[in-house]
Amino acid sequence: MKISSISENTTDEKRVSITPEIARKYISSGFEVILSENYGTHLGFKDEDYKDLGVKISNDEKDIIGNSDIIVQLNLPDEKKLSYFKENQNLIGILDSIANTEKLKMLTAKKVNCFSLELLPRITRAQSMDILSSQANLAGYKAVLEAFAYFEKAIPMMMTAAGTIPAAKVLVVGAGVAGLQAIATAKRMGAIVFATDVRMASKEQVESLGGKFLTVEGSENLETEGGYAKETSGEFKKKQEELLAETLKKIDIVICTALIPGKKAPVIISDYMLNNMRPGSIIYDLAAIQGGNTSASKVNQMVDYNGVKILGEANILNKLPTSASNLYAKNLYNFVLNLYDNEKKDININLDDEIINKTLLKY
Repeated sequence: MKISSISENTTDEKRVSITPEIARKYISSGFEVILSENYGTHLGFKDEDYKDLGVKISNDEKDIIGNSDIIVQLNLPDEKKLSYFKENQNLIGILDSIANTEKLKMLTAKKVNCFSLELLPRITRAQSMDILSSQANLAGYKAVLEAFAYFEKAIPMMMTAAGTIPAAKVLVVGAGVAGLQAIATAKRMGAIVFATDVRMASKEQVESLGGKFLTVEGSENLETEGGYAKETSGEFKKKQEELLAETLKKIDIVICTALIPGKKAPVIISDYMLNNMRPGSIIYDLAAIQGGNTSASKVNQMVDYNGVKILGEANILNKLPTSASNLYAKNLYNFVLNLYDNEKKDININLDDEIINKTLLKY
């Protein structure tokens, strides 16, 4: 059974799908691993490191794809590379089935099995494969560091003979995986942390990390069975706006993490709220790539809104590519093992398995 991966466009995506550690695991499990030339050199993973483990390195991407049983990637390859795929092959990655519907329809029409891991169900058995959680965890951590780097005051309270410097006040919008890690990181660095989320289940988690949960009446009704946030009603939005508007007047740093799967990010911080914030405040918007949680967010740009700096990047994980690759590669490995029938030495697409059924794209 041959498993392969080709280089991503490293300008946009520095993560890789197979690290040397995971290559060793695949080979120990009986797979033949094939990678494109200079696959991980930008992360310090040399071709020789892979070769020493028994990995085959090739400079012919058409041959790599055409002769593999399983191809693991981060993002959907470009159209030229998609033309190399053949019937009964298996493509696994973050395929963004909404944005790439037409391309994926063409691929599945060729009878290529496409598994999009952002569709993994939130069940206990899938936790070791949960790419959204592993990557969001790092994104929440890095967002805090990026915001603190632009903040021109000290973060923890400091008592000196010359006077006391107060601790910075941080608000985290959205207490999912990224938000909870942002709370933990900001708290460890000495900030006073507040958080808000439409899911009341988040309250206990926020408080366990030392954050203060800002409660809006009605929050208990705004969580899906899968654990994601629902879209809110007009009445709830009004109450949320009133609470946020007052809170933001005293906040130094905001970390925005609120997303609704498959939809544009909700605008939570509007113009009039931004106008009430103190000059010198920082907002890091992790939702910028999906439209942003603020009315002024722009991808890959620092917006200066009356002295409030608003940051947001297309891929913040490009700033932590080695750590992100290590986690992502492990998620993929666990998914592949669940898909692989060790007795028959073949792929077993068992649609009774919720993990396989939910991630396999069907058009």
